[in-house]
Amino acid sequence: MNDSAVVSAPPAVCAEDIRVIYRGRTVVDVQSVALASGETYALLGASGAGKSTLLRVLGLLERPSRGRVLFDGSPVAARDLVARRRIAAVFQKPYLLRGTVAHNVAYGLRLRGMKSAERAVRVSAVLDRVGLSGWQSRSALTLSGGEAQRVALARALVLEPSFLLLDEPLSYMDPLLKRSLSVEFAAILAGAHVTSLYVTHDQDEAAVMADRIGVMRDGRLVAEGDPDTVLGLPADEWVAAFVGMEPALRGRIVASDDGLSRVECDGSTVYSTVELPVGTRVMLAVRPEDVTLYEADAVLPTGSARNRLDVVVLEVRPQGGSVLVTLQRGGVRFAAAVSRAAASELALAPGRHAVAVFKATAVRMRSEN
Repeated sequence: MNDSAVVSAPPAVCAEDIRVIYRGRTVVDVQSVALASGETYALLGASGAGKSTLLRVLGLLERPSRGRVLFDGSPVAARDLVARRRIAAVFQKPYLLRGTVAHNVAYGLRLRGMKSAERAVRVSAVLDRVGLSGWQSRSALTLSGGEAQRVALARALVLEPSFLLLDEPLSYMDPLLKRSLSVEFAAILAGAHVTSLYVTHDQDEAAVMADRIGVMRDGRLVAEGDPDTVLGLPADEWVAAFVGMEPALRGRIVASDDGLSRVECDGSTVYSTVELPVGTRVMLAVRPEDVTLYEADAVLPTGSARNRLDVVVLEVRPQGGSVLVTLQRGGVRFAAAVSRAAASELALAPGRHAVAVFKATAVRMRSEN
């Protein structure tokens, strides 16, 4: 065997130069997007961003106005029935049939002519996988929302697809159930080793579900990467606002030792456990939920938080059950998420002085190059 370089496998699913135009208006304009085999890729964005349209194009449910879709490096199209049989989908509403759970899960297998004995084995195995072992004879009409969506997922997975589409499958559920199911769905998809495209407007859901995230705005992909980078270190001002953060800070590493990098940012010093060479210009950020606020004259507890900055409150904005507080120290601007009770106790208001504390491990950082 010669020593020539090993050629890497093509992406499981790839789209190139995709444009979708409705009545003269471009709703999707994506130069390239690729999903590796077995990964879960989340399309994250607000309503109307083009997420579901791009999902339909990649899932061969809609023909783009321009561009092409490839499976394992080979072009495919909506009329390609062989390729379409490799795809399964779960949508926002389960749309279950009358009858039993087994009847619903086996629906696609019956359409494919699979014999009843083999269907029964496949249905039993997939129900066990989604946490509904022994539910074959249950009536689909008696299921709760979460149970019905598990059945819908089982109905897709029983087909053993190579590409799974999930379009806002948890969006209509209450927050508590959504958090629980997103963790369980993530484990199920990881165990199934199926390439998955997951559409959502919920960043917490995307962070739990996805190996990689693409953020869409006005039909374009404006950010892409692993969840920690996309949600924790947004370089783009719009993306930062969308994920509830300030844009990434810029700085330069002035020292690096004992597992810590010391970064100078507009006259302020920030410590991070990300080690890069001295002199490296970097982007860095800290998630609001990782920042704790204290009164300006408070005696701070001894702890592992290396970063302690005297700050001024710029803005206080209620956000769901918490309060997002924008903070500034010189040219450094970031945010903290605190409870409403804490905001009241600290009397947080524009112009108020406070101390912001966060761990070096909470500081995301990467080279600007």
